[in-house]
This record gives sequence, C-alpha cells and structure tokens, in this order.
Amino acid sequence: MSDEPATRRGGRHGGRRGPHTVRGFGPALLLTVVGALVPGSAFLATGRRRLGALVVVVFMVLLGGVAYLATTGLRDVIAVAVDSAALRWVIGGIVALAVAWLLVVLIGYALLLPRRTRAWQHVLGAVVVLTLCAGVVAPAVWAVRIADAQAQLLDNVFADRESATVPDPVESADDPDPFGDREEVNFLLLGGDGGEGREGVRTDTVIVANVQTDTGATTLFSLPRNLQELPFPEDSPLAEVWPDGFDVGSEAESLLNAVYRNGPAWYPGILGETDDPGADMLKLGVGEALGLEIDYFVLVNLDGFSRLVDALGGIDVNVNYYVPVGGEPSLGILPDDYIEPGPEQHMDGARALDYARGRFGLSDYQRMDRQRCVIGEIVEAADPMTLLSRFQQLAATTQDIVSTDVPQSRLDDLVDLAFEVKDAEIRSVVFDDTVIDPAYPDYDQIRTLVQQALDGSSDTPAESTPAEEDVTDDGAAPSPTSSAGATSAAPAEPDPAAEVGDACAYDPAQAEAARAEGEPPTRNG
Repeated sequence: MSDEPATRRGGRHGGRRGPHTVRGFGPALLLTVVGALVPGSAFLATGRRRLGALVVVVFMVLLGGVAYLATTGLRDVIAVAVDSAALRWVIGGIVALAVAWLLVVLIGYALLLPRRTRAWQHVLGAVVVLTLCAGVVAPAVWAVRIADAQAQLLDNVFADRESATVPDPVESADDPDPFGDREEVNFLLLGGDGGEGREGVRTDTVIVANVQTDTGATTLFSLPRNLQELPFPEDSPLAEVWPDGFDVGSEAESLLNAVYRNGPAWYPGILGETDDPGADMLKLGVGEALGLEIDYFVLVNLDGFSRLVDALGGIDVNVNYYVPVGGEPSLGILPDDYIEPGPEQHMDGARALDYARGRFGLSDYQRMDRQRCVIGEIVEAADPMTLLSRFQQLAATTQDIVSTDVPQSRLDDLVDLAFEVKDAEIRSVVFDDTVIDPAYPDYDQIRTLVQQALDGSSDTPAESTPAEEDVTDDGAAPSPTSSAGATSAAPAEPDPAAEVGDACAYDPAQAEAARAEGEPPTRNG
C-alpha cells in the first residue's frame, strides 16, 4: 500500500518530470501556432526543456541580429548586398533556417497532438500546420529570389571587365585604401541614346559627378552633346592621332556625343585591351577637358530606361513649358504631340522618355536639364518599399540598360562613399552657351570654372574675368529654362555651381506664360 503513494509523490515532487502530452486538441493547436511564432515554446510545453530552451535562445539571437541590421547595422547589410559571393551564402542560410523552422513546427505539432484525436481534428490540424508552414516558406522564397536577383545583377553589371583606364581589379583587390590619399573620386555618367533609326550609340548625356571623399559633397558637371574638339591627355595615344582634339572629318560626326561610336570605329584597338573602348576614350577626353581624373563610368541606355520607370510604377515630374514628343528638327518634321506644362505630372516609362528626349524647337541645354530631373525623380521613386516589392523586375531591367567599369571588388569601398554622399550637398554646373561656345570651346576656361566650383566661393577678393562675370550674371549653373543660380550682386570670385534641384522645381509664372502663348504646332495640325 505504501508503494503507490510514494510513486505518486515521487512523480509529482521527487522524481524527474518527463515529456508529456498536452491535454485537449484545442490547447495543442493553440500551442502549435505559438510554437511557430516563437520557435521552441512547443518543446517547452511538452516538457522538453533543454531542447526548447536551446531553440528559444537561438531564435532570440536571430531576432536580435535582425533588429541590429535593421537599425544600426545598415552598413553591414549593404556590404553584403554588393557582394555576390556573400549573397549566395545568405541564400544558403535562408534555406537552412527555413528548413529548421519547418521541422520545429512539424515536430512540435506531433509532440503536442493528443493520442486520441478524431478524423476531423486531424484534418483541421493539417490545415493549420500547412498554413503555418506556408507562412515560413513564402517569405523565405521571396528573400531567396531577392538575394538571387541581386547576385545576378552584380555578376552581370559589375563583372570584372578589361579596361584601359581602370587598374586590374585582381591586382588591386587587396588594397586597403583604394582611393589612397585622394581627395575626390570622379564618375562619368553617360546617357546612350541608341534607339530605333539610329546607327550605333550616341552619348547625348555626359555628366561628371565629382565626389569629395572626406565629406561626400558632390558636384555634377554637365557637358553639351555638341561640344567640339574634345582634347585628350598628352601621354595618351589618342593625342597622337587627334592632337587638335577629336575630329573625324565631318563636323556632325566629331561632336562629343559621337566620340563613343566613332572613336573606336576610326582607331580600333588604339587603347589596347578593353571591353568598352568608347567609354575609355570618353573618360580620357572628358577628364582632360575638365581637368579631372575620371575613375569610373556608368552608361545608361536611354532607349531602354523607360522599362525602368515602368518597373518603379512611374515618376512625377514638374513641366514648365511645352515639351515636344517626336519630331526631327534637321528635317523640319513637326512633333506628334506636346507635353503640357503642369506640376507633379505622373509619367509612365514611355512618357518619361518623351519628356527626357524632346528637343524640337528647344535647346540641348533644356534637354540636359530635363534628363537630370528625370534621373533625380527615378532616384526619389526608388524608395525602400518600392525596391523590395518590385526588385526582381528592377534588377532584370537594370541588367539590360546599364553598363559600367566599376569592378565588383570595389563596390564595398564605394558604399562608404555613398553613405557620405547621402547626407551631403549636391550641386550642378552646366556648361551651356552662356558659359562656353561649344563650337570653339576654351578648355582652359572650362578647367578654371571646374576648380572654382570645387573650391567654392573664396573669402579672398579676386578680380573676375569676363567669362566669370558672364557666369554669374546669366546664371550659368542652370539651363536657360531655369531661374536658379542667378545672383543680384556678383561676388569677387563667383561660384558657378547651383543646387541640383533648382532646375527641376515647378515655376508657375513660366508655366502660365507658356500656356498663354498656346501649344506649338504639330504635324497633325
């Protein structure tokens, strides 16, 4: 008789409490849901304390890691996002974590389920468990697709290519300080307009982004497409064949926008092994013209960028005057239509491309302004939620329209630079016809204005040259369509740079004046 009470007392108090089954189907199902949300809790509920505690601790550590990365660890997230090898490890980790989570859910449910369960309860339990498993698998699949799309984007766009102007990425990969003691890094931004009916690619958009490495302060220098006699460095083989600047006989084929296409056609292989000789020629020539050393180029195919705008869901653009759609100025063919003036006009890809390209009856400088505005709006539209929800489409589109000589091994270093740029001032200098004569450019004057813009307004009074006075009086930094940059009194040493967003703001007075004049004629009447 004494054995039974002792056994009971030992089971309740003195002995180890072993695994047990939760009483009732309802509590078991509820604990299964809790166990899916907080992995390990189902094991604790069935008395498997060590295993449950281990799983809970691992889960909390992972949760803390996610919280860190989402807040103070953003730099680390981006560092992984620009490393295709690291991304593939991330993919493997996501798959392993998802499988482990599924096992926790399934095993937890099996341990919690009462021995006596009716058929309808089995069916309901299976539905709940499958739903929980789907809740684990769906985000894992989404994350894997995002990581894989990013890895493919990096491998395709930032592949280590042969270049005549970039150091060998393998030899320089271990350089702890890729920029050395340099105060600036320069990027050549090209818009290639190679569309239907055009032979080859013409770079109608040529912008140099100068980034100060210590502050991230960025100045954009825009050169007109019809700039002539592009010079080359004296120690370059290009200076030997074009000692007086780029010239291939015909004036129309010797403009800045024709260098990318015609340079390699005239002298193939002159720069040695390179996968993009046109871009290398432009880097050398534009760098010499501005007095800067161009480090990398990025070329965007404007004929395909409309798909990028569509992938973003469109952009909102301010329009201050009638922008032509189509038309051919050289042949006198009138536009098909016009984009009317108005604020915050939502444009799809095709409309945004028309807005960026329109030139009939307008100047190249006005088009340069609009193209910079479109680029700015694309950046603004690419908010985190849009990027995440449309990333695969964006990544696939970007691969088709972007090329660059930035090696993937340098992206991590450029991330640090990008963090500096994000919070810094961005200014713009446009070399329009109020500053230079594109047909007879004074490159010494251009280099002086570049240095003046980079140095900023000096505290030391100095005499202004006529060219500098023209820059200040006429508002050189914006295009003729913008009122930004003009000052009421010229300083002793004027700063030709203006805020990059000035030319993109809505000007009600200018828009109203354009409407008052009426829509220009079209080919349709």
